[in-house]
Amino acid sequence: MIATYKALSIALCYPTPEMRDGVEDLIAALQHEALLPHQTSCSVSALLREIALLNHLEAQSRYVELFDRTRALSLHLFEHVHGESRDRGQAMVSLLDRYRDAGLDMTANELPDYIPAFLEFLSLLPAAEARAMLAETVHILSALEERLRKRESPYAAVFEALVILSASQPDQSVLAGLAETEMERPSDLAALDRAWEEAEVRFGPDDGAGTSCPRAADIVHRMSKEPLPSARNGRGASA
Repeated sequence: MIATYKALSIALCYPTPEMRDGVEDLIAALQHEALLPHQTSCSVSALLREIALLNHLEAQSRYVELFDRTRALSLHLFEHVHGESRDRGQAMVSLLDRYRDAGLDMTANELPDYIPAFLEFLSLLPAAEARAMLAETVHILSALEERLRKRESPYAAVFEALVILSASQPDQSVLAGLAETEMERPSDLAALDRAWEEAEVRFGPDDGAGTSCPRAADIVHRMSKEPLPSARNGRGASA
């Protein structure tokens, strides 16, 4: 199991109390494996500690504003590639089959292209295979990193880490196409309506059922059943 992918997956989940309480274990896991450059690891650690220290509702509100109300920052991979086309459905089925082959059981509330679920899947693979699959998405990850940096969001650090882990450079022509995507402002309700008016599925971590996030909660709960390596052996120091 690659704990770094697990830690980055949880970092992109909706900030539940369970996730916030486990922040120091996530940081220790990143440092124990040391797969990331020191500065990148520190930036991810700073984000995690900020999530834990923020007022609970403030942390959740910031997350929803970024990833649920801004389609250009959707945490669903195929949203950025296929949009609402029929190709997305087949891509979902193919990815779900790969998850099942790896022993990852998805719940009814999870979509397989949700990035935290994808990273959880990668954590179960041999390192070379995980890196190769991550590289297939590097143009999306790079675009998301750039968009988050324009928003001055600390979440950009997670996508920086993923691009580094992919050991790949994005296709500049594909990246240029993604860069043309308009960045909606969450306060612009008319723009949000236009962006989502034809959507058949509500993308993003929040299903609209209160303040809970079923997909994120399922992932954090499933991951908590197997402690991270550094949490088991006590190795790793704080950044």
